[in-house]
Amino acid sequence: MIKRLLIVVHRWLGVACCLFFVIWFPSGIGMMYWDFPEVTPADRLERSPALDPATVRVSPAQAVDALKPSPPPEQIRLNSFDGRPVYRIRMGRAEQIVYADTGTARSDVSRDLMARAASAWIGQPADAATVEPIDVDQWTVQGSFRSLKPLWKYSWPDGEQVYVSQVSGEVVQYTTRASRLGAYLGPIPHWLYFTPLRTHQLAWSRVVIWSSGIGTGAAIVGLAIGVWMYSPAKRYRSQAGTTSIPYRGQKRWHMVLGLIFGIGAATWAFSGMLSMDPFPLTRRGDRGDIPGALRGGVPVSALSTNPQAVLARLPDQRVKELELTSFDGETVYIATMTGTDTQIVTASGQVRTTFDRDRIRRIVTEAAGPAGLAELREIVAYDWYYLDRRGARPLPVILARVNDADQSRYYIDPRTARVVGTYRSSNWMSRWLYHGLHSLDAPWLYTHRPAWDIVVITFMLGGTALGVTSLILAWRVVGRTLSRTVEG
Repeated sequence: MIKRLLIVVHRWLGVACCLFFVIWFPSGIGMMYWDFPEVTPADRLERSPALDPATVRVSPAQAVDALKPSPPPEQIRLNSFDGRPVYRIRMGRAEQIVYADTGTARSDVSRDLMARAASAWIGQPADAATVEPIDVDQWTVQGSFRSLKPLWKYSWPDGEQVYVSQVSGEVVQYTTRASRLGAYLGPIPHWLYFTPLRTHQLAWSRVVIWSSGIGTGAAIVGLAIGVWMYSPAKRYRSQAGTTSIPYRGQKRWHMVLGLIFGIGAATWAFSGMLSMDPFPLTRRGDRGDIPGALRGGVPVSALSTNPQAVLARLPDQRVKELELTSFDGETVYIATMTGTDTQIVTASGQVRTTFDRDRIRRIVTEAAGPAGLAELREIVAYDWYYLDRRGARPLPVILARVNDADQSRYYIDPRTARVVGTYRSSNWMSRWLYHGLHSLDAPWLYTHRPAWDIVVITFMLGGTALGVTSLILAWRVVGRTLSRTVEG
């Protein structure tokens, strides 16, 4: 009786969610190699011109004065906007832009300015593009674009598309034919990121949570049935003799694949559901003492100094950005060329490639407070809590593990004295039940590629085959049910 009930439940759960499995597994392979298009700060920096010291005629203090009345700045960066040097001054959550060549604050964004931004991004004339206002489309469905609207989309004949915000005047999205195709092969079907659904945040969230939750239940019930039905003693009879599996055709294939990949399918669907945070936990706030101790705020005493002298210390470098900050009470400028290529210039004019590691260790030790440090060392390879299969996260880093209730871990980049990774024991669900099960992100797999690719693709193909057999069987169940309904 129980077995029959489980079979009925599994059958109809399979009917409800088999199509999702057929979508999720092959698109998971696409997710391994293609991301959803996005524009990152690193992308903007890469396309920015190098700073010309001769054009920086205004000091940070004069730039701050142009915004008065205003609270004290929390961050000041010198880079480019519309081909001109600008100070980006952050006060709270707001960021203001002041031109470093004239000392005037940026005014409203014009259509001409947006056209220049789009043209400069890809190096093609704006008058060759088709221009249209965009409220929301497939590439701007995320909530992060809401505060940037209205958006203007520039489309060139070669398939390149640039989205410019009329609020910020900057490129906020960029796609090509290749990136759009990659997204349709991976992230869009995998996340159910279809525009009509994704634009309704609550509905999309519920669909993803419930479909993955039902899929988890279907996989667990199916696995239980498979184990229950399997006979090591081969007590079932068939035309070919005795067998361990009582089914033929697609049902047999479905049971075999379920016994092999069923556990993986269940854990994968469950970990996918966790990505939506369906069980919100009370999280402790970030202590913030170690990051704050390493990198202080904007030193008031340095505001009156023109960065020209700092840029002059780096004559052979194409500096894209200069950040004014402090380290251990000392004024420093961090110059960024490209990517992770940075240089440090002190107030006394010394140029360094990294901050003093002994000073970093001392600051971290003091900032740990009464709890103290359980571990403090430099690592040159990724570990279980700080890793990146693409190898983009910086190495080496200094690992500081605080001896507190959360066993907090901080990963500090000595080139910028910035915390580039954190982990706490309260994040175990995200680390192990989500990332661990869903991405199989073990360091020994990541660092021995294509081992990771082979393992994950094998699992994805097995899951796809399991989903296809589910779809075929579901089609038959629905067909028989409809036939009986018509006949009745």
